[in-house]
Amino acid sequence: MAKIVAVANQKGGVGKTTTAVNLSSCVAALGKKVLIVDLDPQGNTTTGYGISKRSVDIGTYEILIGEADARQAVRKTEFRTDVIGSNTRLAGASLEMIDLPGRESRLRKALAPIQKDYDFIFIDCPPSLDLLTLNGLCACDSILIPVQCEYYALEGLSELISTLKTVRKKYNPYLDIEGVVFTMFSVRYNLTLQVVEQVKKYFGNKVYQTTIPRSIRISEAPSYGQPINFYEPKGKGSEAYMDLAIEFVKSNRPAEAVPKRRRGKAAAEPVETMGLADVKMDG
Repeated sequence: MAKIVAVANQKGGVGKTTTAVNLSSCVAALGKKVLIVDLDPQGNTTTGYGISKRSVDIGTYEILIGEADARQAVRKTEFRTDVIGSNTRLAGASLEMIDLPGRESRLRKALAPIQKDYDFIFIDCPPSLDLLTLNGLCACDSILIPVQCEYYALEGLSELISTLKTVRKKYNPYLDIEGVVFTMFSVRYNLTLQVVEQVKKYFGNKVYQTTIPRSIRISEAPSYGQPINFYEPKGKGSEAYMDLAIEFVKSNRPAEAVPKRRRGKAAAEPVETMGLADVKMDG
């Protein structure tokens, strides 16, 4: 039975879709059966896997509205990862779902029949707190939060945590935090270290050791319709996301043998090397 992980942050521009695409691809490269669901009307996850949005006749919108089942919407890709893509109609789904029964849990019910076919299902949520994101949070077992190392990221995190508490109380009592991953990371900036310290004070061991560096190649890969581990397999961006995937799989299968983290020059800088002590998560 697949573990469902929502990749979410209501603040835009933090590398959310980039992380959803590349982490899911790297987890699949480790031999796991992976599906990614594009819940963002912008459809960047869809195009990031080389699928034209115009070609998506059956996608997230259709399964949310009830016009099709999830199995019909699954697209196989050359990257070992299956995709349920989005099309332009998804932008109006929030309004159309308002009067539908079980509006906040429609994605969860839609994915249930195919959950047994995968090890992990990732959901790329929109950078907002609308009914689409609520469906993502209600459907998932845990949430993975990408955080850019800047001041406003902390403000967005506090709002997101407040949202998670509400969702737990009303809709999904088992919703857990999968982890927090730092994106667009550079130790050259003092602000980076300050943000890392603040986030670790709250989340403690929920913060991934792997960090994702700033990389032109990571930015380029979507325009070629490829995850970074296919676009530039030996680059530092690819190695960082592969390290994140290894860490992710280890945390979900502690006893399972997975490759050891690389320590080469191209590997991402782990948070543990910064001299920051782990602080246990509050509550």
